[in-house]
Amino acid sequence: MKNIVCMKWGTLYDAGFVNKLYAMVSRSISGDFRFVCMTDDPSGLHPAIEYRDCPAIEGPLPWRETGWRKIALWAGTLPGMEGDWLFLDLDVVITGSLDAFFDYLPDRSFVVMRNWTQPGQNIGNTSVYRFRVGSHPELLEELQHDFMGVIQRYGNEQTFVTRNIPDTAFWPDDWCLLFKVQCVPAMPMRWWQAPRLPEGARVVAFPGSPNPDDAADGIWPAKSYKKLYKHIRPATWINDYWHE
Repeated sequence: MKNIVCMKWGTLYDAGFVNKLYAMVSRSISGDFRFVCMTDDPSGLHPAIEYRDCPAIEGPLPWRETGWRKIALWAGTLPGMEGDWLFLDLDVVITGSLDAFFDYLPDRSFVVMRNWTQPGQNIGNTSVYRFRVGSHPELLEELQHDFMGVIQRYGNEQTFVTRNIPDTAFWPDDWCLLFKVQCVPAMPMRWWQAPRLPEGARVVAFPGSPNPDDAADGIWPAKSYKKLYKHIRPATWINDYWHE
């Protein structure tokens, strides 16, 4: 059984993002799989999607409602979940087979996408990672013990996780890409060349802005003074993958 989990809380993403993610997984995986959405609002989810209450973390706002909330997955136990799980952010586009993500380095408790905005730093991007339930409860314990101290030392949850798991491993470089780094042409070519999908890519991540739907339409939401370089032409290939 291949296990996939995502998280949805608040209003930033609606059920449509979860349903599209589920549809992409179902088209990109062989054999039986479980798809669990941890959420505070299951309305509108596809009937085949399992859902659980989205675990919370204790700490000050706004940090406890940001990406730091993903640290809750490192609790000692997760109801109804055990073994290895592939976590996918809601703003990813699956462009290839996911099967190998479940077999790659099976002895490792944490395998993650590289953070391509900080090349060579061996920092993960937790848009796409595989984790073993209960393998590193000390992460959640440390965060809850010294929330603001952890934030000040590490800045974001993916650096915190990567720096504190001794056997951290990374997916092969061509599997997981960052839309803004590997797909969008450099300046000034992005003004006349459309973003491309590199060969071999299996998952393309869209942290921050633009989201996949905006990128498909050639929209990069940004303040006016940033529009000169935050400009893209329509990435129409996204529509081939990002749909129910």
